[in-house]
Amino acid sequence: MTGVPVVVRVQRDDFDLAREVRALSAGRHDIGAIVTFSGLCRDEAGTLSALELEHYPGMAQAEITRICNEAVSRFGLQAVVAIHRYGTIAPGENIVLVCAASPHRQAAFDGANFIMDFLKTSAPFWKKEHAADGASRDWVSAKDADDSAKERWAKE
Repeated sequence: MTGVPVVVRVQRDDFDLAREVRALSAGRHDIGAIVTFSGLCRDEAGTLSALELEHYPGMAQAEITRICNEAVSRFGLQAVVAIHRYGTIAPGENIVLVCAASPHRQAAFDGANFIMDFLKTSAPFWKKEHAADGASRDWVSAKDADDSAKERWAKE
């Protein structure tokens, strides 16, 4: 453990981005940049009524924590918040939040990107789309683009 605050939550309930940023930065005068990424459920041009997100309890939180701690070490981050929801999520609702804090902006941008690239490919979550017309859909397969995004970090 690095001693840097790393907050990871896997939860059914929604989150408030502004409240999370305020909590992360409260009383901190050493932070020069906070980069946030908020992932939302989209409706896929009106064809999607919801996403169903499942996870492996305990393992998902442990893997996200490991990813966040690696980002702290690699980029010199001063604090991290990572929240990932599970359950049924409607279009427009929050799915994931990553906040990376550092003395300077580039480290915060790189840290947030790193966390998201690894979270998308390494954390044990599964997605199923629910069609707006009621048709059954399969569980969503991993995307090659997500693997490519993760692989770029091995080169840096």
